Amino acid sequence: SEEMKEKLLPKLATGEKLLQCFALTEPNAGFDSTSITTTAERDGDTYVINGQKTWCSRFHASDYMVLVARTTPKEEVAKKTQGMSLFLIDIEDAKEQGAVDATEIEKNIRAAVPSYEIWFEDLEVPAENLIGEEGNGFYQVMDGLNEERVVIAAEAVGLARVAIDRGVQYGTEREVFDRQIGSNQAIQHPLADAYARMMAARNITYQAARAFKEGRDVGEAANIAAYMAREAASKAADAAVQTHGGYGVAVEYDVERFYREARLTRIAPISDEMILNYIGEHVLDLPRSY
Repeated sequence: SEEMKEKLLPKLATGEKLLQCFALTEPNAGFDSTSITTTAERDGDTYVINGQKTWCSRFHASDYMVLVARTTPKEEVAKKTQGMSLFLIDIEDAKEQGAVDATEIEKNIRAAVPSYEIWFEDLEVPAENLIGEEGNGFYQVMDGLNEERVVIAAEAVGLARVAIDRGVQYGTEREVFDRQIGSNQAIQHPLADAYARMMAARNITYQAARAFKEGRDVGEAANIAAYMAREAASKAADAAVQTHGGYGVAVEYDVERFYREARLTRIAPISDEMILNYIGEHVLDLPRSY
């Protein structure tokens, strides 16, 4: 609403308040977002929220959270994508109510921000904190996910670039058989191949970002950018580790982590398989596969 924008956006712009947490995924739903079971029941001027979310990043560093809940049960709607709504949650208020409990999910990926499993019990949220239209939340979420994929693509391109740079640096510095190992094609070619893939991914990522800026449909470009950038990051991580030889798995040289970080991008926030499903159905006009 305009009132919500006026109240919140200036504080977000100055950094006085932080909105970095999005609560959609649930343990028993996964990518099937329409099967979430967290509920928001209207009670006068408030909604009462109950349920569980997982993989909610940055909960520890946010003042507000955007939460997706069912306001109408799945079995009572004509289409399974209906009946879901978005809410702005004041995290401090939720804690004061004693209505939220969070546990950090342990991860062995240093570049990843902390993620949490969160439980809600009789959390009261003012009705004016409903974002958009009640029951239309799924479509509002979808409207923002393509932009998220462009951001993830940019992250993966950056990861590919740093992995290549580290490989090139080591290939130049390390000498075996009285010459730099970077002079060997077995070292050069994987790094050159990774660079070519990275540049191609970078260009499609920029193309998708430009489509956003110009207000054009971005679904195809955003999904392809995310897919290609992940592939580029994986290739670059492999080339960097192989260039370092045995030291590639030594923590001291700090390149083995690129493997884990590149792998993570192929799972979250959307899997490679779901991206290919989108391309198959919405770009190639093939029958829906799931």
